[in-house]
Amino acid sequence: MSSEAEGPFHTSDVSLTAVGPRRAILRTDDGVRIEAVYEPCTTGVCDTAIVVAHGFTGSVDRPSVRRAAEVFSQRAAVVTFSFRGHGGSGGRSTVGDREVLDLAAAVEWARGFGHTRVVTVGFSMGGSVALRHAAMHRGRREARTDAVAAVSAPARWYYRGTAPMRRLHWIVTRPIGRLVGRYGLHTRIQPEVWDPVPLSPVESVPLIAPTPLLIVHGDRDPYFPLDHPRMLAAASDAELWLEPGMGHAENAADAGLLGRLADWLVEERSR
Repeated sequence: MSSEAEGPFHTSDVSLTAVGPRRAILRTDDGVRIEAVYEPCTTGVCDTAIVVAHGFTGSVDRPSVRRAAEVFSQRAAVVTFSFRGHGGSGGRSTVGDREVLDLAAAVEWARGFGHTRVVTVGFSMGGSVALRHAAMHRGRREARTDAVAAVSAPARWYYRGTAPMRRLHWIVTRPIGRLVGRYGLHTRIQPEVWDPVPLSPVESVPLIAPTPLLIVHGDRDPYFPLDHPRMLAAASDAELWLEPGMGHAENAADAGLLGRLADWLVEERSR
């Protein structure tokens, strides 16, 4: 991973770097350019950085992502970024497969600011990426996470049991759907099918321990019903929060839930 931007980004003293937001272009291990933003903790020098992985069709500048970053920054430094094919990042979306490399680049960048802990939280597609990243990067110190939370994440691939997911599959798998994704949703999607099929979230979660894991899901999620979070929790040592009245992902996460998420991520090592 490398960063391209004006000014220094990699130092060993958080107090020297935490003077304001920083924007950078990161390069993933497969060469994709990823836009990212670092925001220091607003309550002083914090030893934890939270890396936020948005959902499908999101981006670093979406209001829901900025709202989450604002709440998180009251407890920790925050790194937000746009997945490949989203926002100002390069490449095309692989809908949860190679996005693991995007998250790894963002985590490595966050560690370059000198924080003693770097943790991840992902929403929907970003939740599945956060789970797979935690399982796949345990042995790579600079890119690993110290705790992970997945919000509204699927447990298994190819789920079509709800109308929103059937629409999403149409967007991803049909040429005209990908045009809708590109021009209507500002998301560029690769036309190739997965080959091989990546490790699924439910196959990933048993590999995450001993890294602390939190699964969060709304009981009114229109995309993934409650068997998804329950399957993830049953396959792991995760803590499970089922949120009454909550819908799907970052758009449905209110300030109260975001604050509790940040508290869990920041304080998990003391439990």
